[in-house]
Amino acid sequence: MSADPSSESSAASVRAPLPFWTKLAFGAGDLGTAITANLQVFFLMVFLTNVAGLSAGLAGSVLMIGKIWDAINDPIIGYLSDRTPRGRWGRRHIWMISAAIPFGVCFFLNWWVPTTDQTLLFAYYTIMGILFNTFYTAVNLPYSALTAELTEDYNERTSLNSFRFAFSIGGSIGALLLAQLLFQVIQEPPTQYIVLGGIAAAFSVLPIYWCVWGTQQRVREFEQHTPSRCQSRLPLRTQLRLVFHNRPFLLVMGIYLCSWLAVQITASLIPFFIGDWLQMSPAEYTQVALVVQSTAMGMLFVWSAVSRRLGKKAVYSMGMTLWIIAQAGLFLLQPGQTALVYVCAILAGFGVSTAYLVPWSMLPDVIDLDELNSGQRREGIFYGFMVLLQKVGLALALFLVGQALQWAGYLPTIGGEPRPIQPASALLAIRIAIGPLPTFFLILGMVLAYLYPITQPVHQEILFRLQAKRQGETGA
Repeated sequence: MSADPSSESSAASVRAPLPFWTKLAFGAGDLGTAITANLQVFFLMVFLTNVAGLSAGLAGSVLMIGKIWDAINDPIIGYLSDRTPRGRWGRRHIWMISAAIPFGVCFFLNWWVPTTDQTLLFAYYTIMGILFNTFYTAVNLPYSALTAELTEDYNERTSLNSFRFAFSIGGSIGALLLAQLLFQVIQEPPTQYIVLGGIAAAFSVLPIYWCVWGTQQRVREFEQHTPSRCQSRLPLRTQLRLVFHNRPFLLVMGIYLCSWLAVQITASLIPFFIGDWLQMSPAEYTQVALVVQSTAMGMLFVWSAVSRRLGKKAVYSMGMTLWIIAQAGLFLLQPGQTALVYVCAILAGFGVSTAYLVPWSMLPDVIDLDELNSGQRREGIFYGFMVLLQKVGLALALFLVGQALQWAGYLPTIGGEPRPIQPASALLAIRIAIGPLPTFFLILGMVLAYLYPITQPVHQEILFRLQAKRQGETGA
C-alpha cells in the first residue's frame, strides 16, 4: 500500500483531535486496574508462599488457574461487549459501570488469610482468583476497546496510550509507595497485606467512573458516524477463525505476549531475587520496583514523541535493546552490588515503557484494517483474543516458574518463623528465571516487531479507504 498527501489529509480529518480532558479521563480508567494488577504481580506470589504459607508449587498453581480463567473469559466478554446494544451508556461503558465495585471487593479478599490448612487455602485463593479475574476483565477489556473508538489517528492513538499508561504506571508507583509505607508502619505481615488490599481497592474503583463520565461524549460521536451494522454479529467460532487469519494481529499479539512475559516473570521474581540472592530487605526490593516504574512513566511521552518521527517499530526495538542489557546485568549481579541493581532498574524502565506503549498503539490500527476487509467493527473480540493467548502463556510461565522453584528446592517461609536460607540450586533457578529467560522473550518480540507491516503511510491509506466505504454505506 502507499499513501499520497491528499489521502493522508482526508483520513486524518475524519474527526477532530481529542481534547486534553478526554485523554486525561481515558487515562484515569487504567488507574484502578493497574494498581490491582501490579500489586498482584509484585506481591501475590510472595504473599501466598511467605505469609499465607502455601508451598511454591501450590502458589504457582493458584496463579496459573486464575490466569487461565482470565484468558478464557477475555474473548467471551469481548464478544458480549461487541454485541451489547448501543444504549445510553454505550456498549463498553455499561460493563465498566456494572463491574467496578465487585472488582474492588474481590481484590480486597485476595489478601485475607482465612485458615492455615493448605487444602482450604488453595481452594479459597483459587476461587477468589477466578472471581477477581472475571470482574477485572469486565472492567478492563471494554475499557481497552475504547482506544479504537476514541480516535482513528495513527499518532494520536500513541498519544492516547501515553496518557493511559502514565496513569497505569503512576498507579503502580503509588501502590508500591503505599506498600513501602505500610510495611514500615505495620510489622505483622498478614495485617500489612490486608490493609494494603483494602486501601488499594478503594482507590481502584473511583477512577473507573471518572473515565466513563469523561469519554462518554466522544464515544457517542463514534457510534453516530459508524454504521451500526459494524457491530459484531458473527458467531464466536467464525470470529475466532477470522481473527486468527489476520497476520498483523498475530504479530501484535506475539509482540505483546513476549513483552509481558518478560515484565511479569521478572516482577514476580524480583522479591525472591532481591531477598534470597542479593540479601536485600523487602523495603529495598520495593524501591527497585519504584525505580523501574518511575523510569517507565517518565519515558512514555518521550517514546511517544520519538514514535512520531521514527515509527512504532523503531521505538520498540530501541526500548527492547536497553531492556536486554538490563536483564543480562541482573543475571551477573552478585550480593553487595546494590548500586548496580538500580542501574539495571533504570535501563529496564526504558524498555518497560515501550512494552506498555507500542503493542496497545498497534492494535487499533489492526482493527481498522479488519473493518476495511470484513465490514465488521469488532474491538472487543480483538482485544479479547489478544489478551487470551497472552494470559494463557503467562499463566503457564508463572506455573512453570513456581514448579521450577519447588523442584530446585526453594524453601517457603513458615508463618512466624525467620526467612530460611535457600539452597544453591534454588538461587541458581531464580537467577536463570530473572535473566536469560526474559531475554529470550525480548529478542523474539523484536523479531516480530520487525515483521509487523502497518506503518503510518499504510494506516493512512487504510483510513482513507475506510472513510470512503463508510460514506458509501451511510449515503454521505
